Parts: sequence; structure tokens; C-alpha cells
Amino acid sequence: MPMLLIKGSYRIVGASPDGDSVRFVPDDPAEWDLLRGRKVRRNLAGGAQLRLDGIDTLETHYRPPHGPELHQPAPYAGQAAEALLDWLGFEAVERGANGIVRSSTPESVPGYILTRSADVHGRCVALAGRGTEAPGASGTLVTVTAEHLRLTANHHQLAAGLAYPTFYRNLYVDLRRELSRAARRAREDGLGLWPSDQTLSGAKVEGPASLTDSAVLLPKLFRRLADYLQLNDGDPSLEGFRPYLEQREDRLLVLSTGQWTGFDTIVDVTNGDTVRLDLPPEDLVFDEK
Repeated sequence: MPMLLIKGSYRIVGASPDGDSVRFVPDDPAEWDLLRGRKVRRNLAGGAQLRLDGIDTLETHYRPPHGPELHQPAPYAGQAAEALLDWLGFEAVERGANGIVRSSTPESVPGYILTRSADVHGRCVALAGRGTEAPGASGTLVTVTAEHLRLTANHHQLAAGLAYPTFYRNLYVDLRRELSRAARRAREDGLGLWPSDQTLSGAKVEGPASLTDSAVLLPKLFRRLADYLQLNDGDPSLEGFRPYLEQREDRLLVLSTGQWTGFDTIVDVTNGDTVRLDLPPEDLVFDEK
């Protein structure tokens, strides 16, 4: 399927990259304007933050509204961030306060992205490739195949078991299927985070400490739990979590049934403290707000 190809470089000094987000600077920043729809927010040099399409890695720094910064359990969030930078070609990465990169070798590495749009936060939603050899000319549309996808960081993170498949409507069906296959293989082989994953088996949540120390969950579920607990003024009970999700109005398509529904309908809460999803992440396609 056609996506815009942009060549450039990845730069991480002064930024705080994680396992599914990194800064990219096009060789020609004017090529950002070739995208239709939402505008990509870029800095003076033309650099913009990428959101790697189709994947979600554990949070290294998430701040609920009006709450303290939280992270998901170690070591998986850190491993995903390290794996992304290593795959792109960065070495000797040194971080300072709040995970901000102070230095790296080299300071930038060449690469390319394949994209169709930006998200509501102005991040470019993209497939991220590395090196100087791209599957087309910069600034042109490329018909992206599963073979192209296998050469991206998106696919690498899923295949290594370092990310959850997390799909939105704009991702093409054939690419989504390839990412699903990569995720299922990693889960079946017990790679990365999957032996510790509690998304389907259920995680006991007794407060924010459970989210940061023990509950290995789909990051979207983690973020909703973190927001809910902050809103709940210290009460750790999850009795009101599903009504809260209904209020959030996160809509999704269940691929196995073809049904559009709300996130609250596939979340199960038992005993007021244990939460899980009724369906695997790769069976869900979320509606982009």
C-alpha cells in the first residue's frame, strides 16, 4: 500500500527515546508538508518525534493528568528502548536525568521512514527503517509490502518480544497481519516480555505501585489504569474502572467478530482488584481520536 518515504537521520542527544518513539530529521524538512491531514510538529532543524506504527512498548515515563510520573515494570521498558537504539545503530548511549540522552556514538545515524499521517499529538506515525538504502526515492510514494515491513524497527521490536501489537485504523490490513504473525511467534517462543505478561491472565492491582513494580500489561491498559487510580484519589479499588473506561469512549474493532465496541466491554475486573483483557491485543483495532 502507498506510503510516503522520507530519508533522513535519527538523532537522540537531548531527547528521551523509548522503545517505540524516536526523533527523526529529514534530509529535506519540506517533505513533511507532503503529508495530508494532521501536521507533523517539528523543531527548527525540521526534526520530529516518531510514533512507531503498530506497536506499543512498556512505558518508561508516563504522567497521568495531575499525577506523578510512572513507569511500567523493569526490565522490559528499558530493554525495549535499548534494543531500538541498538538496532538503529547507536552505541555508548549515556542518559542523564529523566532519561534524556547526553551523548551517543555516533550522534546521528542514517535512516528512512514510511508514513501516512501524524497523530493528535503531532508525532509522525511511521514505519522506521535504517541505513542509506531505502525502497524508493525520498519524497515519493512507495507501495509498502510485508517484505518492506520486515526491514523496520516496528517489526523488529515485535519479533523480539519487546513490544505489544497495538493497531489503529490507518494501518493497512496486510501490514497488520504481518505484525500479528511476528507478535504471535514471539509469544509462542516465550521471548522478551511475554513470559511475564498478565494482560490475558490477569494482574492484581492494589495501587500505582502495582503498575510500576509487578503488573506487566498492554501499555494502553496501563495508561487507563494509571489515569483512573489518579482520579480515584488514592482509593485502589477497581470497582469503578469499567464505568470509567466507558466514559473515556475508546472505540475499537474486534477483528474476530467484526464488531465495533468500547474498550470497557473487553476488560474484565474481578474481586475489585484484578484486571485483564478478554481478547488478545492483535485481535483489536483502535479508533484514532
